[in-house]
Amino acid sequence: MFSSDAILGFFFISLICIGLMGNLVLFILYIDTFLTQSCLKKPIDVIFIHLTLVNVLTILFKLIPDVMPSFGERYFLDDVGCKTTLYIYRVTRGLSICTTAFLSVFQAITINPLNSKWAWLRSKLSMCIYPSFLFFWVINLLIYIHIIETVRARNNFTTAGLGYYTIYCQSNQLQHHYSMAFLNAMVLRDLLFVILMMWSSVYMVTLLYKHRQRVQHIHSLSLSLQSSPEIKATHTILLLVGCFVFFYCLNNFMAFYLLYLPTKKPEMERITGIISSCYPSLCPFVLMKNKISKMTSFLSRGTITFSQRTFSR
Repeated sequence: MFSSDAILGFFFISLICIGLMGNLVLFILYIDTFLTQSCLKKPIDVIFIHLTLVNVLTILFKLIPDVMPSFGERYFLDDVGCKTTLYIYRVTRGLSICTTAFLSVFQAITINPLNSKWAWLRSKLSMCIYPSFLFFWVINLLIYIHIIETVRARNNFTTAGLGYYTIYCQSNQLQHHYSMAFLNAMVLRDLLFVILMMWSSVYMVTLLYKHRQRVQHIHSLSLSLQSSPEIKATHTILLLVGCFVFFYCLNNFMAFYLLYLPTKKPEMERITGIISSCYPSLCPFVLMKNKISKMTSFLSRGTITFSQRTFSR
């Protein structure tokens, strides 16, 4: 019979395989679109590519270190490995919230009516993508720089007291002003991007509701068909944002619970690792449906056009 640790380890491995497979397949689909199907290429695809790469890094640097203790390797990371692993995971997790919020705002502006007060932003969207990515990387690299100074490998597996702990790492006590500066920066970042995410989501829902009311009074089928790809993409992004907010809130609740727990429980830490990895693992499968349907629609239109040309000769 397998022990509970081994069963949990196999579950982590399955989650890693599912998450990596989904993100890599989606990444290949977008790269293929850029290289061979330029007519399907859109500026928003660059954001999807960035999100898939961030998801891959999050899965690798969070789940792989959590797998090893399940098979008896509890002290396999030294101080340098612990600092590197935790730093990259925290940065990519921060990039995930920034990129998802940016994706939501981008789509909200894209589907904006031409007579709206935000319509002037549509022409500037493509120019904002790469500077936004640079800003996201810089701000997250700076926010978590304290990890390099404060985090070290755990020397024992029974730790008690206030502080940050994972299966393989623990934090030294920071001076109060450093600790407050880090918490304030992280909270401000999260609040800003979550508010942007929620605002753009509510805005898109409002636009979709108005569009549905408008379509009910229009009998032109062609107009409805023209707007359907953008509506499908908006539905996908709203589902993606909903998944992110759910897992983000659940993960933060567990993290704060563990932070103030007098006696640290390894089982609870692993559950937190699973929750924090659910969004990057499920994200590609939410996006893939829209991507595959778009490619299928393009191929079917190409096949019909080719058939018509063949028969007309």
